Amino acid sequence: MGIREALDADAAAINAIYNATVSTTTVAWTEEHESLGTRREWMHAQRLLGHPVLVAATGDEVVGFASYDDFRDSSKWPGYRFTVEHTIHVRQDHQGAGVGGHLLRALIVRATEAGKHVMIGAIDGQNTGSIRFHQRQGFAVVGRLPETGFTFGRWRELVLMERILAP
Repeated sequence: MGIREALDADAAAINAIYNATVSTTTVAWTEEHESLGTRREWMHAQRLLGHPVLVAATGDEVVGFASYDDFRDSSKWPGYRFTVEHTIHVRQDHQGAGVGGHLLRALIVRATEAGKHVMIGAIDGQNTGSIRFHQRQGFAVVGRLPETGFTFGRWRELVLMERILAP
């Protein structure tokens, strides 16, 4: 397995990995699948912003992806310009095999090289596997926001996790 920058040709695989979580998990607080066109637009926007979109691939097969974006609107609130929020998605049949860790470590390197200071993970409170994963990667729980989101007929707790990247 290797980690590399996503190619335009990876958009369909990235979109399939993301959409597989929508109906079956609370990873993404939405009940709507994304279209391939929307995924392509997101990838293009990430490139324009200088934000990486990384994929984990075995041969030509994409098995996970990761990226980061501004934590909050840093053009409106420039004090947040050194803080990013990441996203990682791993295809279900490759979860637990180290793919997420490889993606996150590569993303941390990119963020550090880009001069970012803090990386945030925003995780559903019931996703204890993701919380433990982030703790193993050096993230700490810094906040819990009860009933912040609503999906699938239930209120959701948002757990904010933080890793300081550079002194």
